[in-house]
Amino acid sequence: MSEGQTIFEKILRGEAPADVVYQDEHVLAFRDVRPQAPVHVLVVPRRKARSLADLTDWDDPEAGRFIRGVAAAAAALGLDGPGYRVVMNCGRAGQQSVDYLHAHILGGRQLRWPPG
Repeated sequence: MSEGQTIFEKILRGEAPADVVYQDEHVLAFRDVRPQAPVHVLVVPRRKARSLADLTDWDDPEAGRFIRGVAAAAAALGLDGPGYRVVMNCGRAGQQSVDYLHAHILGGRQLRWPPG
């Protein structure tokens, strides 16, 4: 995983480009640069957490605002009708490549199971 400032922190500060599709006071959602589906968006909380495991340090309303932000981003993309998948990788074995909590929203086609 990355050390120091992550690309997501740079995007949040406006120091790195991103194709933003949704934002509110709690989250920022932008298109993945290596999409795995016709719609592939990353949602990051504005408050840093290294991974899903770190949400144990957040209070329930704060963690809930992140999840609600993921749902709001999916709705803004028009995916709430046809459906979508949300993936959160955690740790090396989970294939987390950026050391900053983020959710992947995948959609725009019929998804298959198992995913991998």
